[in-house]
Amino acid sequence: MARNRELTASDEYQDLLLESPGFTEFLLGLAMMSVSRLGADSSILDCTITVERAGGTSTVAASSEEGQRLDETQYAIGDGPCLTAEREQRTVLVGDFRNDPQWARYRDEAGFENVLSVLATPIPAGRTAHAALNCYAASANAFDAAAVELVEEQAESMSRILRLALKLHAAESSHGALRAALKSRAVVDAALSLIMLQTRGGRDRALEVLQAASQSSNRRLQEVASDIVDGHFPGPSADHHV
Repeated sequence: MARNRELTASDEYQDLLLESPGFTEFLLGLAMMSVSRLGADSSILDCTITVERAGGTSTVAASSEEGQRLDETQYAIGDGPCLTAEREQRTVLVGDFRNDPQWARYRDEAGFENVLSVLATPIPAGRTAHAALNCYAASANAFDAAAVELVEEQAESMSRILRLALKLHAAESSHGALRAALKSRAVVDAALSLIMLQTRGGRDRALEVLQAASQSSNRRLQEVASDIVDGHFPGPSADHHV
């Protein structure tokens, strides 16, 4: 199977998840990827990602210190466009902070200097968490309909890998055996996703391919899945499946 191909967004997200030592570092990588993709031809200055998990645990990752401060200010006062997008699971657009009374308190608390508009859109994160992608821009009314659609597409593209990361890091502070079990499951999920991308088939078919490779090599399912995630797809005996 040829491996010399341009990395897709899905490939990059999977690599980031595998290489990140923790959940915060993973979110930081997603924020940096987002500002790189969305800010190249626009006035977007910063991208941030906010996540609230069951039990009140919250995480903020930003592409810059200014973006981090702007998000954390919202948590401090309990209100803001990013928190609203996250908690109400709807897109929030602020065209110009200077004349939008809805966010007057946030504007005053944050002390905006270089930011005039923001677009915040939810990232589907499953039943145990709420998340949002937030983009801060230097100019007023920076987000037209096309820009809103692009940011919403970026948020949607991160949904699956974020849900996987939440599962993987759900027990970071728990017993090591539980963390290992979650990681094994996450690796299997990642391998199934890769097989689905290669075969353009469904999850059931991908699971059949993975089980066949495990049986033919007389190795545990998780071991074969780990090889696939590392780029070593099943050998000749299973090539015709993939």
